[in-house]
Amino acid sequence: MQFIDLAAQYQRIAPQVQEKMDEVLNTGRYIMGPVVTDLEQRLADYVGKKYCISCSNGTDGLILPLLAMDIHEGDAVFVPDFTFFASAESVCAVGATPVFVDILPDSYNMDPAHLIKMIEKTKAEGKLTPKAIIPVDLFGLPADYAAIEKIAKDYDLKVLEDGAQGFGGTQNGKKACSFGDVSSTSFFPAKPLGCYGDGGAMFTDSEELRDLLISLRVHGSNPADKYDNIRIGRNCRLDALQAAVLHCKLDIFDDEVEKRHIAAAEYNKRLSNYVATPVLGEGFTSSYAQYTIRLESEAQRTQVMAAMKEAGVPTMVYYPRPMHGQTAFAGMANAADYPVAEAACKQVMSLPMHPYLTTEIIDKVCAELLKALGK
Repeated sequence: MQFIDLAAQYQRIAPQVQEKMDEVLNTGRYIMGPVVTDLEQRLADYVGKKYCISCSNGTDGLILPLLAMDIHEGDAVFVPDFTFFASAESVCAVGATPVFVDILPDSYNMDPAHLIKMIEKTKAEGKLTPKAIIPVDLFGLPADYAAIEKIAKDYDLKVLEDGAQGFGGTQNGKKACSFGDVSSTSFFPAKPLGCYGDGGAMFTDSEELRDLLISLRVHGSNPADKYDNIRIGRNCRLDALQAAVLHCKLDIFDDEVEKRHIAAAEYNKRLSNYVATPVLGEGFTSSYAQYTIRLESEAQRTQVMAAMKEAGVPTMVYYPRPMHGQTAFAGMANAADYPVAEAACKQVMSLPMHPYLTTEIIDKVCAELLKALGK
């Protein structure tokens, strides 16, 4: 049993992938080129933004917008305390300081009320200048942008949507990666839309931001003269072979998201009376990058995961440590300020989730989980 079955997906699209990759190989243009620019247009159209700027990975997809928005040393950027390390690491990469924000207990996304508290606290301390917010679309579910964008407007802050896990999710009909001043996503293979290596993309309606991002991803280049570098940038281009794979996967993406919805509904039907299953607020849909449940305690989770492993059912924990508990951020925050994130790290676990789950697999997963719980 696979936690994420990329092999089954490949069998579905193998001829198309081979054909598209051969097309790239025959052109001899392996970095950028028409297959990349065509993909950028398709992605922009899909998300509903004017511009898509592809890049080398999801982390660079966060760093480049921070550079473009002139976030630097002395600035504070507000990041959820419960997320993958890159969300906060990107802030440090441009010299700024991440300020952690607790999460909501049902969606696991940034808590708008705690965000206001941390903005006010940062302003009162006077050591850092609040500049931006990075909400994360965790487990495929968009953050509460209706609330967060209002807070950003009230405090004159930029919003950078971290949609690394959220691509394919929606809030009130708007797709993930269409929120904020700029957004980013990751095409890491395990993501809802993934390539066969690393890749990422950024989205914006701002022509100024688009031009800056295009320059920054290629060493701060001058569009009029490739050997005149007009700013300090990075080397963050998407290679054409990964773009070829993404073209093929985008062709089937909506169908795969629907299959994820069906699988999640089947899990919910079997499990919701026994464990805390994913909660979608009104107007939200999830692309279910992960299907995450919540148990009663860390001890129970350890016991359940061991039993399921013995039965041949893979499980994962996203995430066993909050941001404030990372060694790299030691001393930056007080654990008492993040009770919800602290509890989530001890109680959550994720079950196999991908578009190729069969009823038999879901039955097996649920049966072994309930058996481990003594249900």
